[in-house]
Amino acid sequence: MEEHFYTCPYCFSTVSVLVDLSILSQEYIEDCERCCNPIEFRVQVAEAEIVSFEANSIEQ
Repeated sequence: MEEHFYTCPYCFSTVSVLVDLSILSQEYIEDCERCCNPIEFRVQVAEAEIVSFEANSIEQ
């Protein structure tokens, strides 16, 4: 697991999330720990390093 910091697309706070480096391609939804809005995460891992990280708002 690796801690990765990102900017929340809703409240623009810098927040961290734990990324499991053993899963090469990940897509999941998790609420922001500050504003509680849902964020869609897309993560790509290669050779135990994060190569792509997206944190997008979910339009409601």
